Amino acid sequence: MDILKFLTAGSVDDGKSTLIGRLLYDSESILVDQLEALHRSNRKNDDGSIDLAILTDGLKAEREQGITIDVAYKYFQTEKRKFIIADTPGHIQYTRNMVTGASNANLAIILIDARKGVIEQTIRHSFLVALLGLPQVVVCINKMDMVDYSEDVYLQIVKNYKILADKVGLKNVHYIPVSALKGDNIVYPSINMNWYKEDSLLHFLETVNIDVDDSKAHARFPVQWVVRPQTDELHDYRGYAGRVSSGSFKVNDKVTVLPSGFNTTITKIEQLEKQPAEAFAGMSVTIHLKDEIDISRGDVLVNSSYKPEVSQLIEADLCWMDTRPLDTSLTYFIQHNSKVTRCRIQEILYKVNINTLEKEYNEDFKLNDIGRIVVKTAEPLAFDLYQNNKANGGAIIIDSRTNVTVGALMFRTAVE
Repeated sequence: MDILKFLTAGSVDDGKSTLIGRLLYDSESILVDQLEALHRSNRKNDDGSIDLAILTDGLKAEREQGITIDVAYKYFQTEKRKFIIADTPGHIQYTRNMVTGASNANLAIILIDARKGVIEQTIRHSFLVALLGLPQVVVCINKMDMVDYSEDVYLQIVKNYKILADKVGLKNVHYIPVSALKGDNIVYPSINMNWYKEDSLLHFLETVNIDVDDSKAHARFPVQWVVRPQTDELHDYRGYAGRVSSGSFKVNDKVTVLPSGFNTTITKIEQLEKQPAEAFAGMSVTIHLKDEIDISRGDVLVNSSYKPEVSQLIEADLCWMDTRPLDTSLTYFIQHNSKVTRCRIQEILYKVNINTLEKEYNEDFKLNDIGRIVVKTAEPLAFDLYQNNKANGGAIIIDSRTNVTVGALMFRTAVE
């Protein structure tokens, strides 16, 4: 059974937590003790019904304020698919939280209040989803019960959002009119919107195609550990342990070790007590090679016919996550998969005003800012462009003084 990872994004009070709560409640994915706690809660909606947002507003501060201030993860499954939900904050000051939630998602649900339509925060969330390359987007036009389930209101919002989607570069956008409060089109089709003939949200999530990249072109294996037992029984044993980040590898495949560039062949793949003929993305395995090559943690095995970029000077999009501004005079650590080396932000090309999508120049990088930079690394990195292979196209920036993660990078091109 495959797993769909999706996030919810929307403006404050658009109903993200309520939508997820309704999804869990109506699909009967709530544990008995959670259900009992839900019924005992004194948080009610205006009509006296249970406030389903309780199911995701897990932090005490969220319960007190009625808002989501961190990424809340929920897990459930149906007969067709398993799901991981990331309920992300709507406030602008929590942009970094949304970037974190979106980094590993297959799909984004963007909520729009039917009474307000496309607003400034909708632009911001859509830009972030496009920046992070999510392949599927569902626009849930929520609170349709508060506009008398009007088809005209729905169609006007769809029209306006299509203009925005084209502007930011979103593809595969689907539209569903819903009422999370009343349950319309969440799990069951709405009897109040007979004019809408498409799937409910849950049915769409159960059936949407999730592309699994098993292509040889993106075969990438960052080495995490060199296995050398050096015992009498395993005197000549040498394996390279790690997790296939993308693509797939087979026994007898010709591979190149980067950044050194040495070529060799896979002789054996081990996974616990098994020896599979092929290792796919997500599998943790130990790979054996024909030749004895100097390989260490942080090196990457790739298919010899489809090599990534190798460079020390890279242009990338940066989301800044620290309360202290970016300092171009400081040396930071950069971690790309299992590779950690020092780096400096050589140049800030521009920032993006994510409410207007305008580029801003000669501006400092502060918390939640996003823009384009040039990073120079102490050692070469073997990377793909983020738009081509997310698994090998991103990295994090770490403050060398505090070991705090201060930035997220999406590689866009190597600089000559």
